[in-house]
Amino acid sequence: MQCTVTWTGNAGTKSNMGFVAETGSGHLIAMDGAPDAAKPENGGQNLAARPMELLLAGLGGCSSYDVVLILKRGRHAVQACSVAIEAERADTDPKVFTKINMHFTIKGKNIPKEAIERAIAMSHDKYCSASLMLGKTAEISTSFEALEVV
Repeated sequence: MQCTVTWTGNAGTKSNMGFVAETGSGHLIAMDGAPDAAKPENGGQNLAARPMELLLAGLGGCSSYDVVLILKRGRHAVQACSVAIEAERADTDPKVFTKINMHFTIKGKNIPKEAIERAIAMSHDKYCSASLMLGKTAEISTSFEALEVV
């Protein structure tokens, strides 16, 4: 797996901390820093996601992929899956994630709550690489709601 990240600004530009990542699979992802009123040269222009937000997005994607796949393999009629993620970071550098809560919303027909609980646990404890890595610095909690589709 590989990725190349390129700064899109130039040294003479104030408030330009934008970057573009090109993934090994050929996809582009824009990133930018938050504006910094005290030191504009150190801030971004708020034109794209922050790099740390992308870590949370990766966690959500990785875990949701697992949950949907596990439910499908269990022959459950899952029709939708989303996860809302909230995180806290350390106050001092390095400002690692210290707490992460993942709240899944699963829509489907007659999916037992135990099956959803098991799929989330299996992802968190065994399959989701992002969850297992971030769990080294952050306490990760999960919750879910199941919505019945008629």
